[in-house]
Amino acid sequence: MSNEPTNTQSTADAYRPDPAAETRVLIDAFFAALADALPEQDDLTARLRDRHERLLASQQRRIVDEASRHNLALSLAVLAGYRELAPQIGDDELVPLLRAAFVEPFRATVRAATTATLDAAPDPFAAMVDISRQREQHVFGAGFVFAHPHDDRDHYVAQVERCYYHQVLRANGAEHLTAIFCAFDANWIDAIAPARHGFTFERPTTIGTGGTNCPFRFRRAGRGSDAANRSRSG
Repeated sequence: MSNEPTNTQSTADAYRPDPAAETRVLIDAFFAALADALPEQDDLTARLRDRHERLLASQQRRIVDEASRHNLALSLAVLAGYRELAPQIGDDELVPLLRAAFVEPFRATVRAATTATLDAAPDPFAAMVDISRQREQHVFGAGFVFAHPHDDRDHYVAQVERCYYHQVLRANGAEHLTAIFCAFDANWIDAIAPARHGFTFERPTTIGTGGTNCPFRFRRAGRGSDAANRSRSG
């Protein structure tokens, strides 16, 4: 679940989700990274865009709200990369290539933005929870189903019960690509420094890696939580 902004807003109060802009930037960077990684593939960016547009045109029925419009575009961008390249490249090589092209372009930016947000916040735990809530409402929308088994001043869990990315990819016979979205989260997870920011994070499983849900668990340090972050990024 791509859960952090790709911009460099320094505080939670300054950050407002812009799903349309974020999606455009992510897709552009993903296609460019694939083209850079495979210079022998002629006109790859144009081919990816063409396939992506055709996939989008054929799957508009999957849009359930404005957020899902952008999440559909993102899911189908990854699918376009897979379908365009699968005839020439086997999954053992292709899936890691797609993951790197999706995750790496924003690794430094997302980590720096998350670090800046947490470092500047009077209460880093509260700032992270606020960002999570905003993105749940405005970025993930009705295509995702969340539960909140813990939600108090010291412990917050945003548990994904239904993942729209997974639903779209599974409907297209490519559910094994969902873990690429899980992997993106390491970009912001790795910025959490419990000793400095006063809270810990763990995500012991994800739908994309075979779990039944994705529990994103934030807990103030020293409140019964482990001392180090743990995540499974797929």
